[in-house]
Amino acid sequence: MQRRDFIGSLAAGAAFTGLSMPATAAATTAAAGNDRAYMAALLQKMVEPVLSNMARGELKKNFALEVSPTWDGRDKNVAYLECFGRLIAGVAPWLALPDDATPEGKTRARLRQQALQSYVHSVDPKSPDYLTWRGHGQALVDSAYFTNALMRAPKALWEPLDATTKKRIVAEIKGLRRIEPPYINWLLFAAMNEAWLLSVGEEADPLRTNVAIRKINEWYVGDGWIKDGESFHFDYYSSFVMYPMLLEILEVLERHNAPFWNGKPAELRAQALKRMQRYGEHLERFISPQGTFPPVGRSLTYRSAAFQPLALLAWRKQLPPNLPEGQVRAALQAVHQALYTDPGNFTKDGYLTIGFAGHQPELGDWYSNNGSMYIAASSFLALGLPADDSYWTSPAQDWTQKKAFSGAKFRKDYPVDY
Repeated sequence: MQRRDFIGSLAAGAAFTGLSMPATAAATTAAAGNDRAYMAALLQKMVEPVLSNMARGELKKNFALEVSPTWDGRDKNVAYLECFGRLIAGVAPWLALPDDATPEGKTRARLRQQALQSYVHSVDPKSPDYLTWRGHGQALVDSAYFTNALMRAPKALWEPLDATTKKRIVAEIKGLRRIEPPYINWLLFAAMNEAWLLSVGEEADPLRTNVAIRKINEWYVGDGWIKDGESFHFDYYSSFVMYPMLLEILEVLERHNAPFWNGKPAELRAQALKRMQRYGEHLERFISPQGTFPPVGRSLTYRSAAFQPLALLAWRKQLPPNLPEGQVRAALQAVHQALYTDPGNFTKDGYLTIGFAGHQPELGDWYSNNGSMYIAASSFLALGLPADDSYWTSPAQDWTQKKAFSGAKFRKDYPVDY
C-alpha cells in the first residue's frame, strides 16, 4: 500500500471510525478545513483496539507484544500498563467532551465507557487484565500517565468509577511509594502520583512533589530547555515528561494551597508556563515545510509525542502570542501526516508498532516495547477542544519553516532570560 493510499483509506474508513470523514486524501481533507476529522479518526485508530479489548478483559490475550532488539530482559508484562496508561493520558481530554448526537460524539461516548471499564479491569486482581503494579520499577513511570489522565478528565474518568475501583486505584498508587525514583525525569512520575492523590482528597507526600519541582528547576539550562539529570541531552524529554508534568503538578499544588517550604507554587507555575511556551516556540520551528522534524535523541519511537507541549498549550488556550492557533494546527496536522502515512505504523490488528515513521524496530531502545509507543496519543490533546472552537475553525496559516523556505516574511528568533 502506498503512503498516500493509507491516508486515503483512513479517511475512507468511516465505517470503522464512526466519524463523518470524507474519502479523500489527507491534503484534500486539510484543504477542506477538515483537520479535526482527520485527527479524530487517527486517534480513534490508535484507541479502538486497546480499549475495546481491555474493556472486555482481553488486552493481554489479544495484544501481541513486540520488544526492541536490545530489550533488557525485564518482565514483558510491563507493556500493558505502558500501553493503557500512556494512551489514556492522551485521549482523556477528548473523552471528557460533552456527549452530543454527532457521529464523533457517539464514538466518544462509547470509548469513554470502554475506558471506564478498562480502569476497572486494571486494578481488579481477579481480572485477566490486572496490570503489573508490583515488581519492576517501570510501574512508577506509567502509573503517572495513568493518574495524569484522571487529573485531566476527573469528571469523565474518575468520578463515575465505583467505590471499590477507586479504593483499589488509590491503594495501587500509594503502593508505588516503595520505588525510589532515580534523579532524572522519574522524579516527576513520583510527584505526579502524589499530586493526583492530593487532587482527590487523599493524603499526599510533599517531599515527593517538592523535591521533583526543585530538581527540575535546578536542571533548567535556559531559553526553554531543561536537562534530564546532571547532563544535557538533545532529545524530546522536555516534551515527553518535563514540561507537561511539571506544569500540571504545580497547578494542583497551587489549587490546594499545598505546603512548599520557602516557595510559592503559583509563581513557580507561572514560570513553568512561560518556559514551556518558549520551548513550544522551538518545537514549532523544528517542523519542516513537509511536516518532518529532527529525529534526534532517545525514544524516537514515541513519534508525535515530541509535540505534546504544543498540543497541551493549544488545548488549554495558552499558546504563546506569536503562535496563532491556525498556524499551530496546520503545523501539527503536517507532522501527523508525515509520521503516520506509512501503514507500517500499525499491525494488521490495529496496534502501534515500534518505529518512527513506520515499522522500524531497530530504532527501539533497550526499554522499548510496543506498549511504550502509546505515549504518541499525547499529541492529540487539542481534540479536547470542541469542534466549534477557534483552534479548529480559524484559517490555516503557514508555520515558520514553511514561510522561511518560500521567501515569505517570518519572525526572527532570540533567546529569553526567564
